Amino acid sequence: KNRGSVEFQIVSFTNKIRRLTSHLELHEKNYLSQRGLRKILGKHQRLLSYLSKTNKIRYKELIGELDIWKSKNR
Repeated sequence: KNRGSVEFQIVSFTNKIRRLTSHLELHEKNYLSQRGLRKILGKHQRLLSYLSKTNKIRYKELIGELDIWKSKNR
């Protein structure tokens, strides 16, 4: 698959977020990982927002596939 596509990047960031979240459950005081998670969450949010504006159908499919939910659009 095209690694530069928005969909691929969202999937990649989602996997990183899940991995870092499980890591931080064990290591609560790992502040460097917390910072990395916050940065990835911001990028993830921006990409989801971009996809929702450019391709609503693909956005809804991707959210369903990844089992993530976004409360509201800004």
